Amino acid sequence: MEFSVSLKENFEFRRLYAKGRSAVGPNIVLYARLRHRDQNRVGITVSAKLAKAVRRNKVRRRLREIYRLNEPKLRRGADLVIVVRGRGVTAPYRVLEREFLELAGRLELLR
Repeated sequence: MEFSVSLKENFEFRRLYAKGRSAVGPNIVLYARLRHRDQNRVGITVSAKLAKAVRRNKVRRRLREIYRLNEPKLRRGADLVIVVRGRGVTAPYRVLEREFLELAGRLELLR
């Protein structure tokens, strides 16, 4: 992730939920807000209610890889939070990737 930093603080996530734009799909919800900076900040959340730790971490790794491979297609200077919904835990990689790109397009994050 060449142009990205992780979002880690709870207040950063909450600010993005409150002030950012969102796009909803069957497997994930994407929140975004442009900051006019030189790098993106990315956070991925999977609720403990959805699955045990091994499954949650697997989905998190998949989404991090999807973001990493598609990073050159995205505009710089955005805060992103990817929230996994119930079906997203068992969704195949290609479905998650297609959905991520579709939601990023809806939020005008693609170059």
